Amino acid sequence: MKQRLKNALGYSAYLGIRSVSFVCWLFPPQAAIAFAYGLGNFWFSFPHHPWAVWLADLTKVGRKLKGRFQAHRLRAEEHIRYGYPDLPDEQISAIARGSMQQLCLMVIELIMTPRLITRWAWHDYVSLRNLGDAIRVLSQKKKGCILITGHYGNIEVLGTTLAMIGFDMTAVMRPLDSPYINKLLKNRRRFSGLKLLDKKGATIHAPEILQSGGALAFIADQNAGRKGVFVDFFGRKASTYKSIALLAMQFEVPVVVGCARRTGKWFNYEMHVNRVILPEEWADKDDPLLWITEEYTTALEGLIREAPEQYLWIHRRWKTRPKGEVADAA
Repeated sequence: MKQRLKNALGYSAYLGIRSVSFVCWLFPPQAAIAFAYGLGNFWFSFPHHPWAVWLADLTKVGRKLKGRFQAHRLRAEEHIRYGYPDLPDEQISAIARGSMQQLCLMVIELIMTPRLITRWAWHDYVSLRNLGDAIRVLSQKKKGCILITGHYGNIEVLGTTLAMIGFDMTAVMRPLDSPYINKLLKNRRRFSGLKLLDKKGATIHAPEILQSGGALAFIADQNAGRKGVFVDFFGRKASTYKSIALLAMQFEVPVVVGCARRTGKWFNYEMHVNRVILPEEWADKDDPLLWITEEYTTALEGLIREAPEQYLWIHRRWKTRPKGEVADAA
């Protein structure tokens, strides 16, 4: 019974996404983006709206919705304070609002990306910045590389554009809970030529990708639990996966850190790389695994600090704490 209900909910969510996709394709991109901004603003403001209080007093669903949205906002603001302890509350709230709008924008733009990012038109929406060293690394046919980004800007635009340009890329992807939405997302990503690798099979297939000169892409700012290595991220220890550094060390491949960051209000992005970590840099380090992980995490933080409102601050990046610290409740 529970599985049937779960499948029904998953299929309902899938139908909802397809319906929103259909509506978005009926209107110009600016209209869909304006809708996303409004949706994010509603998400941020709802708990403090007078009629939200009325709805919460009236129904159980209203109470749950108000509580869930309030928790998201408080978590985002708390996480922002980790990295910006001296910012006034008004600026903290402004960044949190922008972050919640950014997530809504990314969902809507996921629908629009195949329509806009094509082999003939990608340069109308995406500009390239500081990519010289990265392109040289990506163009090496005899040696692969590892690409790193975070929950920042638009990861779909980043992967789609690189694939459209012609780079041999494979993105490591964690399957979504809903098989219907998961299949839809996979089909959209493959449309651009982007190859996908299930996270569960990454350790098996990653070596052949790197050895064949391909690029293996990771979202590298996810909480790694107790088995991760702790490094500083916005002034606080964060558990980080060891697998990226281990692969780089084993196959002696560069690690490239970059993003696709929004420029302006509409569907315009810049692809930017701020760090290329070369194998010779960690050759003489006492703990190369820790050093590589610290380097790319610091580089990610540097990218985020240039436009903090584009980071997913509700993400529970600091959930797991080092031994002796109280677990993160946010």
